[in-house]
Amino acid sequence: MGSTRRTLLATGAAAAATAAVPRVFAQQAGKAGAGNFYEKGSVRIYYEEAGSGFPMMLLPGGGLNSTIAGLKSGNPFPAIEEFKGEYRCITADLRNAPSGQSTGPVEVNRPWESYADDQLGLMDHLGIDKFMVMGFCIGGPFIWSLLKRAPNRIAGAVVAQPVGWRPEMRDPKYPGAFWKGWPAQINAKRPEIPVQTAEQFTIRMFETNPDFVFTVTRDFVRSCQNPVLILPDDVPAHPLAPAMECAMLAPKAEVSIFPWKEPKERIPLAVRQIHSFLKAHLPG
Repeated sequence: MGSTRRTLLATGAAAAATAAVPRVFAQQAGKAGAGNFYEKGSVRIYYEEAGSGFPMMLLPGGGLNSTIAGLKSGNPFPAIEEFKGEYRCITADLRNAPSGQSTGPVEVNRPWESYADDQLGLMDHLGIDKFMVMGFCIGGPFIWSLLKRAPNRIAGAVVAQPVGWRPEMRDPKYPGAFWKGWPAQINAKRPEIPVQTAEQFTIRMFETNPDFVFTVTRDFVRSCQNPVLILPDDVPAHPLAPAMECAMLAPKAEVSIFPWKEPKERIPLAVRQIHSFLKAHLPG
């Protein structure tokens, strides 16, 4: 399996090999902390930019209530502040996140695809072709969806504490079934979206032939040639097994120490590994 490529030493060595490469990929600076809207048809996505350098899309955690505010909370670490000194960080509220500002239709028959539309559409809107992507929680399945849909655009991907499938999620009371409260929440904010429609959306998204990481198959992960760094977790919504399976299947995957969030003194080590991984895979 080439296990040495998954070690911290391998990542550090790769970073060292590229450390002398001049930063020739700095693109136009983002507007630090400034919010804007990207609109396409009936979709309206609120996004923010910070920093300058090679573009990096940051996908917040929070399930279907994934928002920029959640990313700014600093849990598990302040990603925007950490990376804006070297990268042009771009992040957005998820379409129809109850506490966010992004809105759009609830596409019952293509839930994951509709989110990928928004994410790639935003980068198109900004004139960005190739980019890094880092996602937390639900950002994991989103990243695999992007890797399937636009592999040539993603220079490297960091999948942190990803959600995934475990059989216990069939129990509506299981705390890992994080999508159960969303239909009522979005209906309360936008009464024009019926609860039944929202429920059909989540059933198609998470409960119709659920398995693995929701958006791609094991065969796809096995064939994926993009560099991927995985930081696994092991809580009800972030099961360890599918995260580690991705790390073992993907040909160019690396994996962090585990656990990396506890004790908290380990978090800086994980962040240093992310920096090394990103630098090692910047387009030259």
